[in-house]
Amino acid sequence: MAALKTQQVTILDALLTAVVVLDEQLVIRQVNAAAESLLDHSARRLLNEPFASSYVSTTLSSDLLKSCLLDQQTLVNSEAELVLHSGHKITVEVSIQFWHDANADMPCLLLELRQVDLQRQILQENSQRQQLFATQSLLRGMAHEIKNPLGGLRGAAQLLARQLHDDDLLEYTDLIIAQSDRLRNLIDRLLGPSRIDQPKTVNLHQVIERVLQTVSYEYEKTLVLKRDYDPSLPHLSGIEDALEQVFLNIVQNAAQALDGDGVITVRTRVEHQLTLFGQRYRQCAVISIHDNGPGIPASLQGQIFYPMVSGRPGGTGLGLSLVHSLVHQHGGKIEFSSEPGHTCFNIFLPYRQPEAFAYDDR
Repeated sequence: MAALKTQQVTILDALLTAVVVLDEQLVIRQVNAAAESLLDHSARRLLNEPFASSYVSTTLSSDLLKSCLLDQQTLVNSEAELVLHSGHKITVEVSIQFWHDANADMPCLLLELRQVDLQRQILQENSQRQQLFATQSLLRGMAHEIKNPLGGLRGAAQLLARQLHDDDLLEYTDLIIAQSDRLRNLIDRLLGPSRIDQPKTVNLHQVIERVLQTVSYEYEKTLVLKRDYDPSLPHLSGIEDALEQVFLNIVQNAAQALDGDGVITVRTRVEHQLTLFGQRYRQCAVISIHDNGPGIPASLQGQIFYPMVSGRPGGTGLGLSLVHSLVHQHGGKIEFSSEPGHTCFNIFLPYRQPEAFAYDDR
């Protein structure tokens, strides 16, 4: 019997679905490895403790669990929320089944928990990556189709200028040359940097401090810049200028949204065992940039990382598109949430070796 029970535990530990067995008092009698990972506690801390002690709060009420136990019924909740002691909030699909444990001769509840927000995150990341690839492909095609005739127009204007001796007419050729150069520079900015530096060890706090110092010069005393740094944040292997551009664009956008009068908070943390684009990393730096401005209009939130999309009059809509590309080049991702009075951009940068960098050829 002991061998059979050991075999059952081994099979449960092999499952990707979290399994929790509760007794009549809703005390945890058995958990598998997936449940330890999901609840962020070891089996030693979970076993023989009330199920309610494994989380801070939940939409899955104890009364509901007791009702399933008394009525011997099965219930499925596709969007139960759990706030864990680590502070993480997760959404799980829960299947609750009555089960009579013949060995212990007592009624039990068998809970199967499957984290669904992780699946949504993967879908969102894949969508973000496809959006980036589609944008880059479109821009490369546009660059090829626009740069060639622009070069011809500029060359023709230069040749024409050499034949003209009237200053009034030369103003027109100068205008053609200047506007051709402006359009070419615009396209180059859309495509991002043409030269990629080798990754080096970067102190993220030093980079962020330079950005905040730059923005403080522009807005002086009207803008409040707050720091919430994790002093244990390790140095990152990356492109320092590119990362500075990422933080500068987001902080400047926040300052402009506030019209220079408000609060911007930059927070740094280390998170462990994060999955980005389907790859698991032991450590990731998370840089969060909050502001208390009016928020991003709902009509723009679904396309905010597309080029030429801007909610600001006179904005080019190139900044966040470039940010998206540079973060992706570092193997990271960027996400945001926004409502009136609170906008937050979260930048996830994995710790990885320099040789792991993969850039698109431009």
